Amino acid sequence: MPVSIHAVTPDFVAEIGDVALNKVSREDLAAIREAFTKYAVLVFPDQEFDDESQLDFARHFGPLETTVFKARKDHKLRLHENMADVGNLDAENRILETDNRQRLYNLGNRLWHTDSSFKRLPAYCSMLHARSIPPIGGHTEFADMRAAYDALPDSTKQRIAGLVAEHSIMTSRARLGFKDFDESEREAFAPVPQVLVRRLQDSGRMSLYIASHAGAIRGMADAEARQLIDELTAHATQRQFVHAHRWRQGDLVIWDDRCTMHRGMAFDDQRYKRDMRRATVSDVAPTCEQMGLAVAAE
Repeated sequence: MPVSIHAVTPDFVAEIGDVALNKVSREDLAAIREAFTKYAVLVFPDQEFDDESQLDFARHFGPLETTVFKARKDHKLRLHENMADVGNLDAENRILETDNRQRLYNLGNRLWHTDSSFKRLPAYCSMLHARSIPPIGGHTEFADMRAAYDALPDSTKQRIAGLVAEHSIMTSRARLGFKDFDESEREAFAPVPQVLVRRLQDSGRMSLYIASHAGAIRGMADAEARQLIDELTAHATQRQFVHAHRWRQGDLVIWDDRCTMHRGMAFDDQRYKRDMRRATVSDVAPTCEQMGLAVAAE
């Protein structure tokens, strides 16, 4: 039986059924890739994974990233180094204390962002699996950056064409007052250039590429850059561009980091356990290179 595809909207978010991703066939994978190009966010209910089978599925989409927590030598990883730990548990599977560094760092996931835009080679897609979820709260919202770009006035499209922003994870965390980065992290998380607008190589559609990690814009005064990024973010996260996903245990959600933003919503993280494990696939090239821009390091 072929996979079944149930669109949530005509071209953003679809639920996929009749497939077990831990033993996916070549034909099913081709159908999934085609749906991913069109809808950008795919929801797969009732998927059974251990860490290795989740990583094996993710490798069908490209090379895997290493978790940012590995950059800090004193951090004890709970999961495989190719798995991002976005829950609220420590290495012994206990709920993180209120003042725990990892918890405070992960609060940045509640800001609108796209994964790994702070890396020179950013993410292509992310695959988040719900191992355990809180009974209330903890939704994830997704914003369609393609539709947001299409809805911009022509004058704004002309203004932002060719602009290059500087992205760093220290920028997004600073918005929450988090500054606990050691020397190795500051070196690893130095700002990197990313285009503000990009063309997707598979669909040919244009998309905004913004995130809470974005700070300065090259050639622009800081105050003007901050205002522009904030205005674009407010535009792109209007209700008509946003889908809220209510997690169910066993859900695997795949989203296209090239053309979506997302944020995790609050829940009582001192009461309920949330075990969410993400595999992230690297993009094929830096965004500036994909758009044919020669950008020197600063």
